[in-house]
Amino acid sequence: MISITKTFRPATSICMHLPMEDTNPSSSTESGQTWSTEPGLLPGETVVREGKAAILFPSANEVFYNPVQEFNRDLTCAVITEFAREQLAQRGVRILVPGEKDRVVVRLSEENGTEDQEASEQPEKEQQNEEEGDKKEYITASVGERCEQGLRVLEGLAASGLRSVRFALEVPGLKSITANDYSAKAAALIARNAQHNNVSHILQASQRDASMVMYEARGKKERYDVIDLDPYGSPSPFLDAAVQAVSEGGLLCITCTDMAVMAGNSGETCYSKYGSMSIKSRYCHEMALRIILHSLDQRAAVYQRYIEPLLSVSVDFYIRVFVRVKTGQAVVKNSASKHALLYNCVGCGAFHLQRMGKKMSQGKHMKYSAATGPPVGPNCEHCRQRHQLGGPIWAEPIHDIKFVQKVLGAVSGNPTHFRTSKRIEGVLSMVTEELQDVPLYYVLDHLSSTVHCNTPPLLQFRSALLHAGYRVSLSHACKNAVKTDAPAGVLWDIIRCWEKSNPVKRERLSETSPAQHILSAAPTLQACFEIREDANPQSRKRHLTRFQENPQANWGPKARAKSGWVILLMLFC
Repeated sequence: MISITKTFRPATSICMHLPMEDTNPSSSTESGQTWSTEPGLLPGETVVREGKAAILFPSANEVFYNPVQEFNRDLTCAVITEFAREQLAQRGVRILVPGEKDRVVVRLSEENGTEDQEASEQPEKEQQNEEEGDKKEYITASVGERCEQGLRVLEGLAASGLRSVRFALEVPGLKSITANDYSAKAAALIARNAQHNNVSHILQASQRDASMVMYEARGKKERYDVIDLDPYGSPSPFLDAAVQAVSEGGLLCITCTDMAVMAGNSGETCYSKYGSMSIKSRYCHEMALRIILHSLDQRAAVYQRYIEPLLSVSVDFYIRVFVRVKTGQAVVKNSASKHALLYNCVGCGAFHLQRMGKKMSQGKHMKYSAATGPPVGPNCEHCRQRHQLGGPIWAEPIHDIKFVQKVLGAVSGNPTHFRTSKRIEGVLSMVTEELQDVPLYYVLDHLSSTVHCNTPPLLQFRSALLHAGYRVSLSHACKNAVKTDAPAGVLWDIIRCWEKSNPVKRERLSETSPAQHILSAAPTLQACFEIREDANPQSRKRHLTRFQENPQANWGPKARAKSGWVILLMLFC
């Protein structure tokens, strides 16, 4: 069966294509969506159901759809719902989420294996606040209803409008949703889908250039409370407009699928798009998150604005960041100290960060100056190989843990609300366990392969770091990641101690190899590999769905659509 597609302007129409084999009546994709035909549709038209939405798709697949990104859309609905809860509470509006009962803020504690005291006290505080709030007159907002005091949402690159329709049907407290696409056919389909789902009173279709829509909304009264950009490839052409068009304290939701560029395959291209040099490394997925955050903060700073990351995740074939944008000249002065250059050893993978600036307190005032450095010499002290220079990257925390816990509590307390709730719970649980003040991570497999020894069990390696007095966590971005505040020298000492009981054939090592230089040095730390109880994080103990397996063969961002004349050739050949 042939998949037929039609091309649009490259940087504007953004959903992915679905093979025609999946358009049979009542067939289901491996990610759970159901395709079906219904009476009253145009010839060859098909309906796909995801969440509460039923989206019309043309048989020629002129507007793309990627079922693998249901997790992306579910997570976005969950984040915007929690953001709306916070924002609208200040406006005297209380949102009502279907199926939601008593909300529990989840915080995993490695010390006692249960929710910690602060988490257990949180519902009581929220209940007390609600009781105090009952004395006030609150307006309630339900899904599918227009709320005059609600949020204004823009989806700049909407394609079929699936995401916007889901916002209208699943996120309460919205005043309006503008679903924009440059393609006339996409805009017409968005309008049909809004009508088909009975949300035309909230959702308006727009056929314009996404950047122009945002540039024209730069005035304080015209700004959007939430802007969602999910392009095919890089969002870089839209970031300058986005940081200006979002309201004070508003939410930006950005997706990047150009992971090859951000992961170091084309560092020069990454620099031209995001102002940061990417390098090939084991921590490339978290580095990609920090590159887009760096780019957003840098562009916002031009307009005396700054970002506060709420949640940043690397999943499947893309990264997704949710940031709050605020204005403040004094805070923008801190920008240089939030970003860092990266020195990466090409031999052993040891890395060091160099902040771009520094600040010092002088009474009531702060003094800002250039940082001093570099933190390393031209060659690595562990393996004597050269250093690569990457960045700048965002060096501050990439999550707001309190906000993440609220989203996690809402999803855990209402597990049937999303089809991917189990995965959302697993990923967000890992996020809450990550060391927030430690940028990047090492990969255990790479550490052992560098010296050609057997890989130590993850729990034993984590225990060795804990016995040595350092903190350690996993990372949602990589299955075998080790995020720790221990310097690289401590990691190599632990590997040296492990190698003593799992010896390497030294005669096979080259005299100039990283393994020879690392193993020839005596460890200054005697590692203890006795397993500690706190070495096993709660998300791992509870066997949460932390890392998704490939849902289908050849899955991913798919190929870009082909031009119309190619379609005709395919039809007649």
